[in-house]
Order: sequence, then structure tokens, then C-alpha cells
Amino acid sequence: MKAGEVPFSWSERKRRHKDVDARWTKKHGVSHYGYKNHISVDRAHGLVRRYEVTDAARHDSKVLEQVLDERNTSGGVWADSAYRSAKHEEMLTKGGFRSRIHRKAQRNHPLPPRSIKANRRKSRVRARVEHVFGHQ
Repeated sequence: MKAGEVPFSWSERKRRHKDVDARWTKKHGVSHYGYKNHISVDRAHGLVRRYEVTDAARHDSKVLEQVLDERNTSGGVWADSAYRSAKHEEMLTKGGFRSRIHRKAQRNHPLPPRSIKANRRKSRVRARVEHVFGHQ
């Protein structure tokens, strides 16, 4: 199944009842089965510009490039800390985007108060995007 193949021993009836594209993942110790939606929302209008649907086990950061839209009314990219990496920061700069991606703490190195405050300001914008998921 993980390789994208259905076990040969499954009957045709069983194959019709199984979602072979969905995957399991764990978040905060809770198991989830299914899919994830990744979206790019126009900040000014709240419209979904681009989206990707992946299995639940796919890491969020793997689809950043696919959901970016250079025609969006804002050049800023607001995202949670899962998207922060040197590779993404470089890609955003080269693409003419402004990174508004949350900073993340490192093990045994908590975020300084300045970064916590900046993340809080970014969360106000990101909260509007979460409304799209709430409507789903």
C-alpha cells in the first residue's frame, strides 16, 4: 500500500471499499487517516487562489511551491513554522515574495520574546486563512 500498490490477495469487493490513496499520520499523539488540504488564499479578498490535496502523511512544507501564486494581491507569504527552511526562504526571495513564515524554536533554545511577538502578529493574518478550512 505504501508503494502505491494494492495487495494482490484483496478481493475486488474489498478493493472497492478501501481508499488506497489515503494515509495515516500522527499529530500530537493522535492518529489521523485521510488527506490534507494545502491552500493559497488571497489576503484582501479571502479567495482560494491555488490548492493541493495530499495524503495525510505528506509534510506541509513539500507543497509550498505548488500553492504559491505570483498573481496574489500581496507578495507576503504567511505560513506556520513547518514551512520555515533555508531552501524555502531562498526560493521566496528569488520569486519576489516576502517571507512572513513563523520562526520556530530549536531544542533547548526557546524563541526570544521579540520572535514570539512577531509570530503573534503574523498569526492575526494567518487566522483569516483558517476560516477557509472552517467553512469546509
